[in-house]
Amino acid sequence: MSKKKKSVLFISSVGGHLTQLMQLKPLFQEYDYYLVTEKTVVTKGMKSEHPMSFLVYGARNYPVSYLFKFSFNFLKSLGIFLKKRPDVVVTTGVHTAVPMCWIAKLFRRKVVFIESFAKTSSPTLSGRLVYPIADLFIVQWETMLKHYPKAVHGGSIY
Repeated sequence: MSKKKKSVLFISSVGGHLTQLMQLKPLFQEYDYYLVTEKTVVTKGMKSEHPMSFLVYGARNYPVSYLFKFSFNFLKSLGIFLKKRPDVVVTTGVHTAVPMCWIAKLFRRKVVFIESFAKTSSPTLSGRLVYPIADLFIVQWETMLKHYPKAVHGGSIY
């Protein structure tokens, strides 16, 4: 009897966060994995290589439209979560990932958050929102342990 692979949902916003998440690509073969990110010209091409879903891209610098996009993404994240039922959610963050992390925690699933490589001295908003519920919180810079004392210093993922 073969052991069933754990189901892992990897989620991040586009740009540097997605670049960091894709550094974990060697792990994908170890799990029944699924990717979630924002839909852009760049990410649409990834769908032929990876099982994935897209959320709506939304920048916080437009507060009114962001509120609607964030709400839509929350509902879409719930639908993706209920469809995929991952055992673990792994994220390199930002706003797109926060609802999925909280949804996972509500369903008693594990949450792994990797704080951004770009943050060396101050926490991200998404990090602060997910830190209290993360089962494993990883910082890439030792200096970040002062902001996240229960975190693990994992070093750079690059």
